[in-house]
Amino acid sequence: MRMNRRQWLLAMAAAPARAAAYNPLLGTQNYVWTQQKASVEESLAAVRRAGYERLEIMSQFFEPAMLERTAAALKANRLDLCAVYKGGPMHEPAAADETIARTVALADVLKPLGAPSINFNSDPIPAGKTDAQLAVQVKALDRLGAQLKARGVRLTVHQHAPEMRDNAREWRYELRHTDPDLVWFCVDVDWVKRGGQDPMTILREAGKRIASMHLRNARNGVWMEELADGDVDYREVAAWLKEIGYQGYLLVELAYESQTRPTRSLEEDLRRSRVYAEKIFFG
Repeated sequence: MRMNRRQWLLAMAAAPARAAAYNPLLGTQNYVWTQQKASVEESLAAVRRAGYERLEIMSQFFEPAMLERTAAALKANRLDLCAVYKGGPMHEPAAADETIARTVALADVLKPLGAPSINFNSDPIPAGKTDAQLAVQVKALDRLGAQLKARGVRLTVHQHAPEMRDNAREWRYELRHTDPDLVWFCVDVDWVKRGGQDPMTILREAGKRIASMHLRNARNGVWMEELADGDVDYREVAAWLKEIGYQGYLLVELAYESQTRPTRSLEEDLRRSRVYAEKIFFG
């Protein structure tokens, strides 16, 4: 029996939604280059030689003294600016107002460069935030998300270890009390583990609100010089991302700490990290 249009629409509405096609975008983050005090010209050229086409950059590279150099280096190396990382206090009303204004001004500066997102980390405080401070923070994040969305820019919220303490209290508060249409998440997988939480639990809770991920690994709690097998099981992460049809960014973010013992050039470590990420997430 042929269905009429009304019956077809009802059947489609009742059918389970198909998962989106898995299509993540691989890139890298430039934090580790700031540890090396490399010039923007040197670092972006090395990123391109290491095989990357997309880059997230720290916000200080778009201050007036650096803007032209950074824009020129991006163009010279044919790198897509996929995000700019910025932070600031958001838990007190006056400070939040100033942070929002500065971040929106940054988005306006970035418009000619086509950056699709700002990756934002609210400043932590040593004692942790009260419920009242977190209430201020999530309202400020929604306001920032709305102003960025009006400019065609997505707000993603990044986290370090402080947001993971007390059973990820701050992070979970942000997840549950921000508007999903305005605020997305960048899950820094290694910092989730360092903060005492299970990465897969956090990833599953964030679910479709994940728009970006920072990828780094440690071995026995010490950051490795490259992205490779270690304390975080990225094969399990990749399997879950394929299951949900992830289409966001996968950004290799290397970092060195005092116990890290590099044996190769940073460019070579980035190249090896890219090869590893392609094998795990695209193989």
